[in-house]
Amino acid sequence: MKKILFVTSEAVPFLKTGGLADVTGSLPKYFDKKKYDVRVILPKYACMEESYRSMLRHVSHFYVDLGWRKQYVGIMMAEYEGITYYFIDNEFYFAGDRPYNHIYEDVEKFAFFSKAVLEALPVIDFRPDVIHCHDWQTGLVPVYLRTIYQDRAFYHNMKAVFTIHNMQFQGRWKLKAVRDITGLPERLFTPDKLESYGEVNYLKGGVIYSDAVTTVSETYAYEITTPDGGDGLDGVMRMCQDKLSGIVNGIDYGEYNPQSDHSIYYLFSRDDFAEGKKKNKAALQKAMGLNVDESVMLIGIVSRMTEQKGFALVEYMMDELLGDGRIQFVVLGTGEARYENMFRYFAEKYPGRLSANIMYSEEMAHKIYASCDAFLMPSQFEPCGLSQLMSLRYGTVPIVRETGGLKDTVEAYNEYRHTGTGFSFANYNAHEMRDTILYALNIFRNHREDWNALAIRGMEKDFSWKTSAQKYEALYDRLCQEY
Repeated sequence: MKKILFVTSEAVPFLKTGGLADVTGSLPKYFDKKKYDVRVILPKYACMEESYRSMLRHVSHFYVDLGWRKQYVGIMMAEYEGITYYFIDNEFYFAGDRPYNHIYEDVEKFAFFSKAVLEALPVIDFRPDVIHCHDWQTGLVPVYLRTIYQDRAFYHNMKAVFTIHNMQFQGRWKLKAVRDITGLPERLFTPDKLESYGEVNYLKGGVIYSDAVTTVSETYAYEITTPDGGDGLDGVMRMCQDKLSGIVNGIDYGEYNPQSDHSIYYLFSRDDFAEGKKKNKAALQKAMGLNVDESVMLIGIVSRMTEQKGFALVEYMMDELLGDGRIQFVVLGTGEARYENMFRYFAEKYPGRLSANIMYSEEMAHKIYASCDAFLMPSQFEPCGLSQLMSLRYGTVPIVRETGGLKDTVEAYNEYRHTGTGFSFANYNAHEMRDTILYALNIFRNHREDWNALAIRGMEKDFSWKTSAQKYEALYDRLCQEY
């Protein structure tokens, strides 16, 4: 049986700020338990909900050297849905009301975490064949493994996989400060290793020192090797292209299931899709203060409100889209004040046509996925995206820009061949987005049978974690055969 350790800064249900937590908390459950022992290790944050902190039990403690410092490391553990989770405890680093702080604090915090993880392995008596690290916060794990620990017998032949969930976040900080913090030898702080544009780059370290690098869709794996998508590391990614691959994320098909999801108004399946969608849509329109009208195309948005998500395009076209009353929007999320206020403004300007919910509620998100006719994701870039997978599961037709995982998971509708699962546009352009929405509106209003068939094709797609897990299993098997 192969032993796999996921190293991550967050995982559902214990702590979540974004899609990373969905991956690291959900994916481990889908590996073949007869062949893989997959466990997860993450920080024990003070801001975790008490219901989860009370689940943890103390395993051991020790001290780790971090540069010239000697820091306490507590190890706690919990079993959740058949998976063993370990937690690194240190109140100096993991106190506070949020998991991430200022970058200068986080580079020390996650240097400590990375080294503590490796030191913890003999203590918990778990020797992984593969250490699977996620995002820049764990980028130093492969660095420490290949330098400080490579000559220690316990760590011999351990393989490292590094997954990039979002290239935009790299963990960059001043070279001299990081050298002091980490205690790593001076020879590592060069342009061919950790140094990048005069700073230290944790994500680059993870890429350089790992045996395999993955990202969360095939298209994004290509995009990060280009100047537009590489965020300054495209040259490094091209250099490491032989060990780079893309594996699309999945979703939990048990949690997102229109036949059993008690968060939605009415359960439905492919067999009674039209009636189920009609009833859920009317219930959501009423609850959100929208005009209850079956003929209106109701578009959902569940998102962080940031530039990346394409809201500049939405802002530019909102008057035109809402003006004649054929389209409604229901929006859920928080983010940049500019976009929060934009949605509030249009909700006041077009009462009954736009519902702006500047908050986050998992239950409301499920209702939106299940009740809307279409789901809009006009992202500037999108490593994978999960919302389009959730909308497909509920027969809510995605309208997306062709980037990253959106391009890989949404097949554009072809009205002549009667194929596709959604609508897409290629360029980051507001008028192109508008034209695509209006094309979708035409199919929705004037070719309802084709629309329903389109939605049902989306429901029949398999973007469960099972498919993703099988691809990771193949990667682990290949790495383990190399020694």
